[in-house]
This record gives sequence, C-alpha cells and structure tokens, in this order.
Amino acid sequence: MWTITERRTTISLSPPSTPRLRLRPAASPGAARTVLDGAWWPRSADPSAELPGLILALQDHGPIDDHRPVTHVLLRVDDWESRPRRLRIDGPADTRVVRLSWFDSLPAGLLTAIHADGRRVDLFTVPVSTTHAEAETAMELASQPANHLHTPDLLAALTTPPGRADRAGTQNDSEDAWESEGGRLREDLATRWSGPAARPAHHQITRDRRSP
Repeated sequence: MWTITERRTTISLSPPSTPRLRLRPAASPGAARTVLDGAWWPRSADPSAELPGLILALQDHGPIDDHRPVTHVLLRVDDWESRPRRLRIDGPADTRVVRLSWFDSLPAGLLTAIHADGRRVDLFTVPVSTTHAEAETAMELASQPANHLHTPDLLAALTTPPGRADRAGTQNDSEDAWESEGGRLREDLATRWSGPAARPAHHQITRDRRSP
C-alpha cells in the first residue's frame, strides 16, 4: 500500500476499496443501545489501505439528510500493522481528515467510529485470515440486534475452535463440508449465545499508546 505523509497526515495513493461490511438494521427511536453495530472484514492489516473505504461507507449508511461525517476512529494497537494519526479521506464530494487514536486497552477486535455529532458505531473487526464462510457467519451474528456477544467472545470463537481438534483424523467428507461452510463456528457461537446474559461492556479507554 503506497502512502505519503503530509504534515503528519497520511494520504493513501490508492482509491478507497469497497468494504466487506455488515451493519445492524436501524434502531427505533428510544431503543436500547446494542452491544455492537455490525462487523467489518478488512482485506489487510494496513489501516491506510482499509479505513478510507470503511469510513466512506459508514457515512453513506446514515439518513439521506445526515451529512455529519466520521471525524475520529478508535482502534486497538495489536490489530493493525501501523499507526497513522491522521488519515485523509477523499470522498466523492469533498476531502476530510479523520483523526485515528490507538489504544492497547481497547477490547480485542473492536473498532469505534465517531461522527461529528458524537454518534458512535462499534464494529467487530474480523481477522484478515478468516475463511469466507466463517467471516460471513461472524458478521451476520454481530449485526443482529439481539446479539449480546462482545468482540473478544466473537474473536475467541474464530481463533480457538473448541472440541473438534481431536476429531481431525476421523472426520468424514460431510463433516469437512459442514465445517468449511461455517457450521463449526455457528455451533460454537450458538453455545456462547445461550450462555449468561450480556457481560458488562468493556469500552473504557485507559491509555492511549503513542507512536514512537
């Protein structure tokens, strides 16, 4: 990914990509806030390449008369390969600079986009290496209004499949197909979903790790 830095603002030299994004349906006025607003599956761990398309898509998702842009994005340090502080977003109508803040205390897999009016969008960031079937399953669950799983729970289901490793030598073709289509992840997420009610949200930021 080619970028240049202009007065500490990172500028992507590639056009914004179309994000693999799934958002929950719009909530009715006065409805309780959901655990997550959706999920996003980036193609790489390069924030300069991935964030412009996501930010433009989030801005387009709002009401047609809502022109309040995304101005600030909170990200977890360990989820990305670099840490730009300001990112220029070249949209179809204008160009804006979005501030990026990096935290090591943010829950694993969480990205929060903040609009100019303070409205926030909490997304589960699906790991780049996730298979297509499992990514689709995770994004589907994260975008459901009834979801009570936080990003660490979703991430654990993707990265630590329970109870099937010892069957690897005995799986038949139908089991392989079931797993490749996301069946294992659906089963694990269903187990987690049927557990205790939502845990307290862990969105408190305790420290902003500054880039060297």
